[in-house]
Amino acid sequence: MNRTDGHHVRTAAPSEAASGAQGPLGPDPLDDPDALRAADAAATETLLRAYVRETGTEVPATGRTLLLGLPASRLTLRVPVRYRSATGWHRFGPPAVVTGDDSEPLPADASLVAAALIRQTTLGRGVLPHHGGDAVARVLNSARRTAAHLVHRRAEGGGRGPTPFLDSEQALLLGHPFHPAPKSREEASDTELEAYSPELRGSFPLHWFAAHPDVVVGGGADGRPPADLLRPLAAGLEVPDGMVAVPAHPWQAREVLSRPEVASLLDAGLLRPLGAAGPDWYPTSSVRTVHRPDAEVMLKLSLGMRITNSRRNNLRGEMRLGVRAAQLLAAGPGQWLRAEHPEFGILREFAWISVGAEGPETGLETAIRDNPFRGGGDGAPEGLCVAGLLAERTGPGDGTPPRHRALLGEAVERAARALGVPVPEASERWLTRYLDVLVVPLVRLHAKYGIALEPHHQNTLVALDAHGLPRAGWYRDSQGYYLAASRADAVERLLPGATGGVELVFDDAFVDERVAYYLGINNLLGLVGAFGALGLADERALLTTVRTALERLRAAEPGAGGLLDLLLDAPVLRCKGNYLTCVDGLDELVGDVHTQSVYIDLPNPLTEAQR
Repeated sequence: MNRTDGHHVRTAAPSEAASGAQGPLGPDPLDDPDALRAADAAATETLLRAYVRETGTEVPATGRTLLLGLPASRLTLRVPVRYRSATGWHRFGPPAVVTGDDSEPLPADASLVAAALIRQTTLGRGVLPHHGGDAVARVLNSARRTAAHLVHRRAEGGGRGPTPFLDSEQALLLGHPFHPAPKSREEASDTELEAYSPELRGSFPLHWFAAHPDVVVGGGADGRPPADLLRPLAAGLEVPDGMVAVPAHPWQAREVLSRPEVASLLDAGLLRPLGAAGPDWYPTSSVRTVHRPDAEVMLKLSLGMRITNSRRNNLRGEMRLGVRAAQLLAAGPGQWLRAEHPEFGILREFAWISVGAEGPETGLETAIRDNPFRGGGDGAPEGLCVAGLLAERTGPGDGTPPRHRALLGEAVERAARALGVPVPEASERWLTRYLDVLVVPLVRLHAKYGIALEPHHQNTLVALDAHGLPRAGWYRDSQGYYLAASRADAVERLLPGATGGVELVFDDAFVDERVAYYLGINNLLGLVGAFGALGLADERALLTTVRTALERLRAAEPGAGGLLDLLLDAPVLRCKGNYLTCVDGLDELVGDVHTQSVYIDLPNPLTEAQR
């Protein structure tokens, strides 16, 4: 029974499942030769996956059919289950509408499914149905953007990005597997999005402003003025004498001109647009963070365009938190990490710059991030975005599947050949190495210092060795730092003033809950689900691998007991509901951290993996 919506669910027998030329469930709809149909199938499947998770809908076994009653629209959806996942990464076939008579079910596209599901949700929560219109529009915008990505990549014929790092950042053609509108990007034209979209391998020069020093604000972890860090990036730019060069995303550079706080600086001659200049930068998976293989830093630019649920404007409080976190790491934890886990690193956002000394953000806020990824020419490991490793691909456009459904599958099959073991065993070894290079350092940092991070798939990176196995890991993003309140005094002794003036300290239980979501549900369970959905391994075996590693950590690291007790013993875990957050129209980057998103209770599959 649905948790919130009051719909009715029953399971159809295997004989009711869809049929086709490639087995009882037919060819994968993601491989449809028509990019519009493939994108529509991807959008519908992701929407259904998010919906069943957040409404507590039971999904029947692989090969059966989910009959989803939606009384608010007086219809029933018939959904073939291509793969039932123990962690929620289900694969669904194309749904159809059951009319209630003896006629054949009618095919249902993303527009119909989105309207019916969101209507069911709004009415089930006592909200008038028209309030869901914005969410429906975002689902369809995402589907249209996805189609553009597929057209571009199919025409490309299997090319690679400029560097391994960028190739993984550009791999998320379909987007977040549990978000109803993962590729929604509003307020930019198709032409602009060709340059701004990593999925289209876009690139563009930065737009620059000249600002009078009196209105330049910012800070850095090591005392160097941010303007000095940016000066090499503005080489060749003619900056008026006595002014400071400040970068902006080209879309943002146009948008901020209408903001009163920026207009007043322009009118006073304290800020001057200089236009686009310099070499091209590449957008990464977050769209707003840009990279150049030859630059010493990456730049996290403000971008007020609404992407999925949020406008990606940098907040000064978050950028100050990034600087404070870099200072805190330098006061001891960073050295400890390097000594204990030389294979793991944190990409600092160690400086920031903006204009407008007082008042709200002007939209010209830029954070400066470490960039150790220069194309691998110096022998340093090249980090690969974990979300990009897991991202599903579609076929080349002739109806056949891709050789590997994701970069992860390619890596695991390489490992299986090198080790001389079956793919399921190679998957277990891959996961074990991943736990060693990424999860163990994160949990031990939490245990020793009370410092917790938000390591979801897009915020974590791994480097692979010659056999395709993880050899190094990184965390990135200044928005995701927490300090457990019980450790605040100890941290203040390490770095006096560390907790002042930034939103860093939270109740221990809240920190454990959020890390259990980001590290436990999003990262680890999401990784297990990807292995299963890609057909690489049995999820139950991988859940046992994860549980064994976490039990070992719990015995060794009592300081992380609260977090590990949740992950190992809690029957349910708090999980961010991207679908409900989208329907409610919340901006996840605005407001109190406790209420930015909708959270739900999710059954914990790790408790079922006990030996």
